[in-house]
Amino acid sequence: MEALTAFFSAINGFVWGPPMLVLILGTGLLLQIRLKLMPIRRIAMGFRMVWNGRKPDADAKGEISPYAALMTALAATVGTGNIAGVATAIALGGPGALFWMWMTALVGMATKYAEVLLAVHYREVDDRGEHVGGPMYAIKNGLGQNWRWLGVAFALFGGLAGFGIGNMVQSNSIAAVVETGFGVPVWLTGIILTVMTGFVLLGGIKRIGAVAEKLVPFMCIAYIVVALLILLLNLGQIPAAFGLIFQHAFTPIAAGGGFAGATIMLAMRYGVARGIFSNEAGLGTAGIAQAAGQSNNAAQSGLIGMMGTFIDTLIVCTMTGLVIMVTGVWNSGESGAALTSNAFGAALPGFGQYFLAAALAVFAFTTILGWAYFGEKCWEFIMGTAVEKPYRLLWTIFVMIGATTHLDFVWLVADTLNAFMAFPNLISLVLLSPVVVKITNDYFAKLGARI
Repeated sequence: MEALTAFFSAINGFVWGPPMLVLILGTGLLLQIRLKLMPIRRIAMGFRMVWNGRKPDADAKGEISPYAALMTALAATVGTGNIAGVATAIALGGPGALFWMWMTALVGMATKYAEVLLAVHYREVDDRGEHVGGPMYAIKNGLGQNWRWLGVAFALFGGLAGFGIGNMVQSNSIAAVVETGFGVPVWLTGIILTVMTGFVLLGGIKRIGAVAEKLVPFMCIAYIVVALLILLLNLGQIPAAFGLIFQHAFTPIAAGGGFAGATIMLAMRYGVARGIFSNEAGLGTAGIAQAAGQSNNAAQSGLIGMMGTFIDTLIVCTMTGLVIMVTGVWNSGESGAALTSNAFGAALPGFGQYFLAAALAVFAFTTILGWAYFGEKCWEFIMGTAVEKPYRLLWTIFVMIGATTHLDFVWLVADTLNAFMAFPNLISLVLLSPVVVKITNDYFAKLGARI
């Protein structure tokens, strides 16, 4: 096992090193330039379309509303990355890491827009009459049958990665935080999670969407409200926090307190890597959910989909980062969820740490549901719709395994598979970028506007 751990650690050091980060950011920057910064300039329009997406046109094709599709995508991304990932970035890369998370999100909005647009544009109807899409279908239908192997590669890596990062890692996080915060044994949490997951998955995308569109907005709003309360209680510390963030995005920070010090490169590396881990722009998963959304226009779906990156990183992650900064615990030597818990507990004694435990549990549970759908569609692309019931049963069993097992090795493998998912998706985004630009231009021309 030690040899395997060392092997995957070495692979991760390469695939998540500077080349991968440059590739993901470079693809997003290319798309932003080709789209003339439209995703950034049309943020207000995106929010309006999200709101209007609750009631799609009567003739729009799809299984769930665009709003429910976005919530399903957000369900899979708003999770441990927003709570533990941000804290890890700050603990290892310093306050400047938060700045680079913001930059990753702004660039990533173009990536997410293109992913969703292509997923909807090239989606298919399966033998049950349901709409399916994602990078694998964009590759097959956009680049042609000669490229189908690349779509299969994406589906294989995504289907395997889901059991790690989208399932066992999440149930393990829930079991750990509930045991620490409320004293509930991990086996009992595992049983409850398994039953709840199985019940939701039985209803397919419609039930997943219904649960996501209720749980995700409620928990996001509750988390933001509590974070804003903490910021109000520490109002005088906010200017200094922003000062540290901007200062150390471009200058090294020396060791101090429990902080080991960080270079500019470390701030960039952890900020970008954790930003991508949180919002998944570049991995292509959001398009799988949005392809099921009712839509008559791929660009419209893309505008709604790109808001997931904005909400996930520029709102939720920012709240976490600022709370850690203003409460002064960022250099305490703690990392991950423990650091965020210390920040909430220090600001709101007797409540903050328990609220964070509950928030992490709900966020991670919705991630299990969102990734269950992503993984199912990946395996269906490879093996057909007959895989549905065996897959859902296996997924539910792995929830219990994850809740009661030590998962350091699973984390390593999941990180590797996530990187392998990104390669096929990024290749297709670059090669199909002319299609993205054309569909976008046509859409705005119909509105009598330019992108």
